[in-house]
Amino acid sequence: MQAQSEVHTLNPKIERIANILRLVGWVSLWLQLGLGATSVLMLIFAISGRSFSQAVTPAPGLPVRIYTQGTTPGLSISIFWGICGVLALLFTLYLTFRLTRFAKRLRNPNPALHPPKAEVMKVLRVAVIAGFVGMLLTILGTGSGLGVLLSKSIAQPQGVAIYDPNRVIRSLDIFVAMASMSGITAHFVGTVASLGLFNWLHPEL
Repeated sequence: MQAQSEVHTLNPKIERIANILRLVGWVSLWLQLGLGATSVLMLIFAISGRSFSQAVTPAPGLPVRIYTQGTTPGLSISIFWGICGVLALLFTLYLTFRLTRFAKRLRNPNPALHPPKAEVMKVLRVAVIAGFVGMLLTILGTGSGLGVLLSKSIAQPQGVAIYDPNRVIRSLDIFVAMASMSGITAHFVGTVASLGLFNWLHPEL
């Protein structure tokens, strides 16, 4: 009976690792989820705004103004990279959730149910790589979006009324850049958490 109780007693070192893994995993998961949801909402606003927003343009040869769809050429590339960044974030969220499951298994008194070190380190390594890839995708989206907004701001005449909707900077255009920034922050949080756990757990497990 004594030997059996010793087998099922949780090692204090393993318990400490499980607690830290659970804490960092859940904090990282909720932060990424919140930032990712913000990015998705902004992208939805930007995409829907491209369909419903209208700008005033003069009719050629006529003094009457008509209403036409006002879109921003080139901004669709930024939206594309933003969507790719969200997809990469979904994969990172899955890996982060797996870390919380590893923590739960480590808290089990039965050592046979503990995850192998190689499996934990592999998930952390893949999470770091996925975080860097996600940051790269969202950085591409931010750069392309800011480039479009910069070109529009330079092309705007100062002190003159603008009738060309393609030259007007709209609030919906800013949403695309803000969505990419939220995505970058979400990937940064996940990458820092995974990299920190990787460096800390490597000599511990």
